[in-house]
This record gives sequence, structure tokens and C-alpha cells, in this order.
Amino acid sequence: MSTIMVLNGPNLNLLGTREPTQYGSETINDLKERCIAAASKFDHTIDFRQSNHEGVLIDAIHEAGERFKQGEILGIAFNPGAYTHTSIALHDAIKSVDVPVIEVHISNVHARETFRHHSYISPVAKGTIIGMGLKGYELAIQYITETC
Repeated sequence: MSTIMVLNGPNLNLLGTREPTQYGSETINDLKERCIAAASKFDHTIDFRQSNHEGVLIDAIHEAGERFKQGEILGIAFNPGAYTHTSIALHDAIKSVDVPVIEVHISNVHARETFRHHSYISPVAKGTIIGMGLKGYELAIQYITETC
């Protein structure tokens, strides 16, 4: 049995109440349960985290890199939230470790404000899932399980 890290950035703790027309009515706990169920289909576990702090997310990526080397973790499904569009530090953290990262966005960022159209994460991610709602996390987990 291996673990998949699900890492969520700023404001995702407000799922269910923050802009429900954009993000839906399911909460972060609902998302966690969906991820656990998706991973259990493949006999894997989930290490589910959310932080509003960039440094905490960087530390989690570094930790995942070490755990990947030890064979404890398969990859990361990562929704960096607004840091997607601003964080060179997260880009560098992902680039500095050897763990596969699938970038996930609940909404279609390309159908939103133009500042959301650029991602610092996409160039260092193994893949990107955009606009599939919370189902995107399940797809990321499935991809990590089947190909990483």
C-alpha cells in the first residue's frame, strides 16, 4: 500500500461556502472523503493537507520528495489555489524534488479573469486537470495510481 498526497492551497478550506457557483457546495471534508474513496479503490491511502501559507506548502512538497525516494508516496495531487499564478517558490520546490505532481483546479481558470490564465506550476507538473470540479482530484489520483 502506498500513499498519495493531496495538497490544497489558500482559501480551499472555504469550499462549500466560498463562491459556490464557481466551486460548488461540497466542503473540504467532502473533498477529503472523495479522495480517500478514490485511493481506496487502488488500495492506497491519502495524506490530505490544506494550508493558506506558501511555506507550509513548500515544506509538504519537500517532505513528499523525501517520501517518494523512500517508496512511501506515489505522487501529489496539488491545487495551489491563487499561488498557481504568483508562486515561483512553489514552482522551484516542485522542480527540486523528483515526485510526480498533478496540478488540479476545480474551476476552468481559462474561463475566468486573465490573471488566472498563467500558471507557474504547469511547467513543472506532470499533468494538469482543469475545470472538472472535485472530480478532477479523483482523476489525478487515478492517474497517479496507474502511471506513476
